[in-house]
Amino acid sequence: MPASQSAAPEVAITLPDGSVRRYPAGTTGMAIAASIGQRLAKDALAIQVNGKLTDLDQPIAADATIAIVTATQPAGLDLVRHDCAHLLAHAVKELYPDTQITIGPTIEDGFYYDFSPKEPFTPADLARMEERMALIVDRDLPVRREVWDRDEAIHFFNSRGEHYKAEIIADLPRGEIVTCYRQGDFIDLCRGPHASSTGRVPKAFKLMKLAGAYWRGDSRNEMLQRVYGTAWASEKDLKTYLTRLKEAEKRDHRRLGREMDLFHVQEEAPGSVFWHPNGWTLFRACETYLRRRLEAGGYVEVKTPQLVDRALWEQSGHWEKFREHMFTAEAEERIFALKPMNCPGAVQIFKQGIKSYRELPLRMAEFGACHRNEPSGALHGIMRVRAFTQDDAHIFCTEDQITAETIRFCELLKTVYGDFGFTDVHVKFSDRPPVRAGSDAIWDKAEASLQQASLAAGLSLTLNPGEGAFYGPKLEFVLSDAIGRDWQCGTLQVDFVLPERLDANYVAEDGQKHRPVMLHRAILGSFERFIGVLIEHFAGRLPMWLAPVQVVVATITGEADSYAGEVRKALVERGLRARLDIRNEKIGYKVREHSLAKVPVMLVVGKREAETQAVAIRRLGGNAQETLALGDALASLVVEATMPGTSEGATAGA
Repeated sequence: MPASQSAAPEVAITLPDGSVRRYPAGTTGMAIAASIGQRLAKDALAIQVNGKLTDLDQPIAADATIAIVTATQPAGLDLVRHDCAHLLAHAVKELYPDTQITIGPTIEDGFYYDFSPKEPFTPADLARMEERMALIVDRDLPVRREVWDRDEAIHFFNSRGEHYKAEIIADLPRGEIVTCYRQGDFIDLCRGPHASSTGRVPKAFKLMKLAGAYWRGDSRNEMLQRVYGTAWASEKDLKTYLTRLKEAEKRDHRRLGREMDLFHVQEEAPGSVFWHPNGWTLFRACETYLRRRLEAGGYVEVKTPQLVDRALWEQSGHWEKFREHMFTAEAEERIFALKPMNCPGAVQIFKQGIKSYRELPLRMAEFGACHRNEPSGALHGIMRVRAFTQDDAHIFCTEDQITAETIRFCELLKTVYGDFGFTDVHVKFSDRPPVRAGSDAIWDKAEASLQQASLAAGLSLTLNPGEGAFYGPKLEFVLSDAIGRDWQCGTLQVDFVLPERLDANYVAEDGQKHRPVMLHRAILGSFERFIGVLIEHFAGRLPMWLAPVQVVVATITGEADSYAGEVRKALVERGLRARLDIRNEKIGYKVREHSLAKVPVMLVVGKREAETQAVAIRRLGGNAQETLALGDALASLVVEATMPGTSEGATAGA
């Protein structure tokens, strides 16, 4: 027989660098990793075959493009967290054999697992669980994927007393493959993939807290105990994360909101904010700044009703796609809804009168008050609320203007974020969601238009599949704060659907009616959430132009009370937000109190300052004082407090 006929079949494997290697058909990811290098083989957790993540020991039968996945990659870190969920369940079964296991997914920064124990877990149990997880890693148990018959799997888990697992399998469609993963004598229902042994899981994990959770999220079902954990690629990463958590706790906007007397929330108005004078001053400073930016950027400002008949929401598609998040009211046998968003109202203004192509693009801004019925369990300070104000705008334009308007918006957004102290911004491209309005052809056009515009704007995008709005794809602008956390704030959405549904049109150069394109855009997102982000980003030490109280004039002795009043009056006349503290308290007490309230500057005056017409300047966080003549101090403070993008002396309080 010729040698060419007797040779074993081979597969061509394309590596991430574009090189191609040939291996015997049926080779595994582990074998490929070992052929590249022993370090890679040691660190390998899984393999991506043609973009799909799978186990290292799965044979590769055909030509493929592959990548070896390690814990330092996002996909590998997610797999580590999935492995840790299994380690936790394994540890719990060894420590508390009568406990039933349910589900254990990965979440941002970690994982959790829900259990049904005979006796409730306590915080002290977390340390035991964590120690046992580490022991299971040390055992270096092989982890193997097994395919089960559906009925056999149900019988197996029921026989072990794992009735929740049996219920999950029973709810699967007949004919669907049931896969389990076994490590030692522990076996769990799972799609996978997983690392090939427990010893490959980094010991950079920590169990964080206990919580209650209803089975399948339904309050009619049994209450389970949820154990939350975090896991990272290395001990260094874990320590960095734990340090960040401690820092985040110090920066919690709810605590700082109390200390700075900014706002409060209460049960009688869940998800709504009671703004105190200081907080409302901060809110208005943000609004004033943004209004000036928009006016300079060619926007007109409008205001639309909050309560609108359901007929408009049905026409726009919100009643069908968004109804569960809307608050409704009934009057005179009509059903109204509090607007969850501003866009249908903007279209109604656009439709008044005949619009010409010469009027496009029309940039219509609104600081719109919106309401959404968020779940009570999701509410969080002012970060996640039911009543909020959006810095919304809708740009009505032609298809040919999409790119130019995208570039223009991105430039504005970058400047605004920079003025608020955010320089690290990345952008996600969110394409069509499963529940959406409009044909596939319309979505094809919208997605292509937004991608082309993004390219022209010089944006580097990461894909966020299936997360577009129901009427169009969108860009999501994500800020990184001072301690490395990400916050999605701004958006830009391309919409061909609403103008069609709401019958908006303009007269084009050919004299015929055409549909405008509608660009939905926001920079801050909601004022409430953005202010919460600001507070945490700056740990309450807001820039001078944003600080609710910019200067406090405090006396050392009652002999300086009259002079202190003159100083405060001079500050206010120059547009500064200043307060007077002439209480009969020691100056050290006053300094501590105003430092806690995060006032940027204190002007301390006593008998000597009154006689010399001077002030002693004390800055937040510093111990040193600088004495200046009153006129010099005023000039310096006015410059510090000037709102970005405005002339000197134009403060947020002006």
